[in-house]
Amino acid sequence: MPELPEVEVVRLGLERHVVGATITAVEVLHERPVRRDPRGPSGFAAALTGRTVTGARRRGKYLWLPLDNGDALLGHLGMSGQMLVQPAGAPVERHLRVRFALDFGGRGGRPAELRFVDQRMFGGLLVSAGGAGLPSEIAHIARDPLDPEFDDDLFVQRVRRRSAGVKRLLLDQGLISGVGNIYADEALWRARVHGDRPGERLTRKQVTELLGHAREVMAAALVQGGTSFDALYVNVNGESGYFDRSLHAYGREDQPCDRCGTPIRRIAFMNRSSYFCPRCQPVPRVRRV
Repeated sequence: MPELPEVEVVRLGLERHVVGATITAVEVLHERPVRRDPRGPSGFAAALTGRTVTGARRRGKYLWLPLDNGDALLGHLGMSGQMLVQPAGAPVERHLRVRFALDFGGRGGRPAELRFVDQRMFGGLLVSAGGAGLPSEIAHIARDPLDPEFDDDLFVQRVRRRSAGVKRLLLDQGLISGVGNIYADEALWRARVHGDRPGERLTRKQVTELLGHAREVMAAALVQGGTSFDALYVNVNGESGYFDRSLHAYGREDQPCDRCGTPIRRIAFMNRSSYFCPRCQPVPRVRRV
């Protein structure tokens, strides 16, 4: 699943290649990706046709393109979604779901298409009325640690009040957005903290350091174009990320820890997997009542 660095790479690509273009036509090839738009496929297309893209923004893993009438095209990539910018007339991708014809007018750019490709179709698009600033549909999503306005002190306070395991808290989008399973495991490995350690049993220093490590690993992934384990994640130019080569914990079951040599372990976690070093990240003791 694309995580925050991957989504930010896509946002940067959209900012570079789509902002300033006018959407001249919209073709919905499958209804599922626009299932959350109350207008339906035809209304979705009508609401976007003739509108000019004025920006490319992100909150956590959500992307939106503000439009010249104050609305916004809001999207989430889900597990396998891609936003590709292709020359008009380029071969059609196998899992193309929605196609937007773009015209750059006086900018001199050649006609192009923005294509939403999604093999598994867990992603989605909708037109958010008046959502150019922050779409109401995602107002509940917290800021992410790369956001300049993220409140570090508030995050530390809220984590230390909670009894849930700290990895579960890192994945709580109402507390902190954009930290997915991969980068949570990497930040916890760097901080030498087990994901089951209750937030209330962490010191202020530990939470602050963990947040710093989350920032570091996500920023490093952003520089390298994100993390990619297969051909599903690509940016708007079809280029794949490769930060997976720099991972210390995630996906490295039975491989030696880069710090102490102990084999990395994998355990089930929320229908996914957690990877950790049993020596560097000891399982927390259960407190007796």
